[in-house]
Amino acid sequence: MFCAAAQAQPQSHHPAGRPSGGPGPQGPVPRQSIRERWLALPPEARQNFRRNAEIWMRMSPEQRNLMRQRENLRREVLKQESERALRESGLHLNPQERAQFESRYVQERQKVERALRQQIETERQKELPALIQQLKKEFQIDQPTKAKPESQKPESQEHSQQPEPQKPGKK
Repeated sequence: MFCAAAQAQPQSHHPAGRPSGGPGPQGPVPRQSIRERWLALPPEARQNFRRNAEIWMRMSPEQRNLMRQRENLRREVLKQESERALRESGLHLNPQERAQFESRYVQERQKVERALRQQIETERQKELPALIQQLKKEFQIDQPTKAKPESQKPESQEHSQQPEPQKPGKK
């Protein structure tokens, strides 16, 4: 969640570990200004970036370092997995094609992971009502019977009440 803001950079689809804009396989890539990149973001992405930046600013230096380490580890794992996918594909690519393959692998993997998270959330929402009902039944059985309102008391309790004591002098 905080990975992009942890680096205080907008998220982009570059191969893992490669900064945007620097010299690529074909030479220098024209760089968009920060303002152009900011304006190119959809409003919800800008809002998300601001929120993450605020969270980042409130973090202690130790928390920031931990986030950096996690992000670097995530990028390294993703790079290793994209390299493994390239090896398993049997393709022999030049450096430019290799960078494109890695970039596409990262993009497509993000799509797959997003779809899987959505499927899990959908299934969770389907399963929760039944779970809640099951727990409700279990906990109702386990609870000792508490004083119930008059309308719910069994009839035997209503009729077994003590008669009102008679006042002296009246029979």
